[in-house]
Parts: sequence; C-alpha cells; structure tokens
Amino acid sequence: MLDLILKNARLPQGATDIGIAGGRIAALGRDLGPSREVRDIEHRAVLPGLVEAHIHLDKAGLLCRCGQADSVQAAVAAVSALKRDFTVDDVRSRGAQVIEAAVRQGTMHMRTHVEVDPRAGLRSLKAVLALKDDYAFALDLQVCAFAQEGLTNDHGTEALLEQALAQGADLLGGCPYTDSDPLAQIDILFAMAVRHDVDLDFHLDFDLDPDGSQIKAICDRTIRHGWQGRVNLGHVTKLAVMTDGALRDHAAMLAQARVAVTALPATDLYLNGMDQGHRAPRGVAPLHLLEGVTVAVATNNVMNPFTPYGDCSLLRMANLYANVMHLGAGDFTACLRMITDGPARILRVADYGLSVGDRADLIVLDAETAEDGLATIAAPLMGFKAGRQSFDRPAARLLRPTAGTLPA
Repeated sequence: MLDLILKNARLPQGATDIGIAGGRIAALGRDLGPSREVRDIEHRAVLPGLVEAHIHLDKAGLLCRCGQADSVQAAVAAVSALKRDFTVDDVRSRGAQVIEAAVRQGTMHMRTHVEVDPRAGLRSLKAVLALKDDYAFALDLQVCAFAQEGLTNDHGTEALLEQALAQGADLLGGCPYTDSDPLAQIDILFAMAVRHDVDLDFHLDFDLDPDGSQIKAICDRTIRHGWQGRVNLGHVTKLAVMTDGALRDHAAMLAQARVAVTALPATDLYLNGMDQGHRAPRGVAPLHLLEGVTVAVATNNVMNPFTPYGDCSLLRMANLYANVMHLGAGDFTACLRMITDGPARILRVADYGLSVGDRADLIVLDAETAEDGLATIAAPLMGFKAGRQSFDRPAARLLRPTAGTLPA
C-alpha cells in the first residue's frame, strides 16, 4: 500500500498521479491502487524541492545594526566589525528566520557559508550546526566553513578551518580576492580539502574588470588534484564583462575541469557598478552561455550590507536572472534547472528529481506549469519532505461580496 497519492499533478512529462511510499516516489500514472492518504492538487505544477546553492545564514538580518554599504569591501568591513559580538543564540535566531522563510518558498536543500576566523571563532558554526538538526524535518543543510576575510593574511584562520571540519562542517570555502596572496590561499584550501576529502566552494572574481581572473588557477588545481565535480565558484562576475572569445575560453576551462558556477543576481546587481551610476553594467555571470558547465542561481545574502533585501524565493532569483539576461519563455526551463537540477548536482544530492525511485522531496506551485510558476513567481502552496508534508501555504483567494452586502 502507498503512503500518499498526489492526484492530478502536472509534471514536465504531463498530467499524472504521484504515488509515494517509504519517503520515495513509488509510482507515476493513474489508478495507482490503495493509499493511506490521497490529496488532489487540482492540476497544479509539481517540482522537486528547490536547491539553494549559496547563502549566508550567519550574517543575515544585520541591516538594522550596520546599514548599507557602497562596495563589497565596505560590506565586508561592516560585517567584520560586528562579528566579534556574534553569539550562538544570536546567529541561531537570525538563521532560523531565514531557513523558515526559505522552506516556505519551497527550498529543501541548502548550502550555507559560515565565517570561521579569529573574530567569529567557531560560535557561528556551532549555531548553524544546531540549525541543521533543528530543521532536518524540512531541509537538508550543508555547512561550508568559510574564510571571508582572507587566509594567509588572517593568522589563526587556517587552524579554525581545521577545527570546523572536525566539529561537523561539510566542506571548505575561500575568498581569494580578499587575501594578500590569493594563489596561496587557493593552494592551502585545495590541500586541506584533499586531506579531509571534502568539496570546495570559492567566492571568486567579484568585480567588473575582465582581466586577472583566477578561474584558470582554480581549474588547473581541480584537475591536478582530481577534484572534478567537487568545486563550485560563486559570483565570478568578471565573466559578465569579458569579450566573447574570452568567455568561450573560460567556459571551456570550466567544463573541462567540471567546475560549477553559481550566480547571485541580487547581490551581484546591487554591489557591482555602484560607482557608475545609471550606466552600470549588469554584472551577473551569463550562466546560460557557459556550455557544458553545471550552473545555479542562488540567494547569497538576506537583509544585510551585501544585499539589503530578500524573501528567500529561489523562483524570484531565477525570474530575476531571466529578466536581466533578456531570456524569454523558451529559456524558462533552463532557468528552472538553475534552482533545481544544477544546484542539486553542485551539492551532490542523491536521488533528486521526479522519477520513480527518487526521494519524495516535492513542492506544489500555485501554477499550471513550472514555466508559468517561474514567469509569475508563483507561491509554493505545500511541500513534502521525504513524503511527509513539511509546510502549508494556502492559496490566496478573493472574498467576493454576497448579494445585498455592497454599500449603497
């Protein structure tokens, strides 16, 4: 007997019923047999749970404490000044608000960067590891121990990264452009990742100068260490201002090394080109032109100097990317993959999708098709994590007046 049947679902392959048993999709089709529960979702679109490839839970919700910044350097400095006073309870509380908002928006898998350095110590890590347990019923959370302010120039950070891995961090992250010796940082992090057998996720090339990219350095080391499929690059906004030939060359390097790229439209648009006023370029990596590269769009920051807004909607991020890149309806499916299949590969989520045998991590959109959902930023109405309903968000409805109730 099935545990649950979702009747009248709209999948990419067409209308069907979804049978769920043991936390997995057990059957697709009609007349699936007996089930303990049957839910009619009334011909709405179903997607696999959305995947957030890049977010910062530890520094979300800081806007009221430090205001906004006019550059990435100013944003880093503003948060750095606050980190010494972060407490476990503070980070846990702010992070919980973001996770709950993300879950309501359909996110079921998430990778968060957590700053580990002499200012933050391991307090933020402790808070986020607690959140990983707190919300395991609704969200799989990967924790990236992250050196935001450099590594070779920030004594004590390397030892703290080692401790973070020992205490439960899942992978390592770096930010070469804040380091006094960017290539040395890259080498240290690759060596540490190989030693601990963990993935890597770098903030890279976050500016609008087409020269000086460190993509080649990352790709060369990825191949040398056999880390293909285990490295992700966030931002990489230099790609947005390269010539066509340079873009093709860098895309080929990324594809050969199987290095993924995640664009962060809200932050990348906000911080890039502030000094150029209304003539500022877009400053978002053109993911759709990176042939053969695994790509994703993600949230990055929420309500802090890096990004002074955000509702944790990945559908909104994919929609924003489509707008910025002048992509029409024919590209909506590819944009949807940037918040589903692409980031699922980056996080190496097992059994992800909408086929029989996949995990029953599903969301139901208030739209007839997934593409309509992207175009309208449709609200996810409900989600099922391993077949168990994890959130409910009833559809809005108009309350029409009844006869005789209108004012004279």
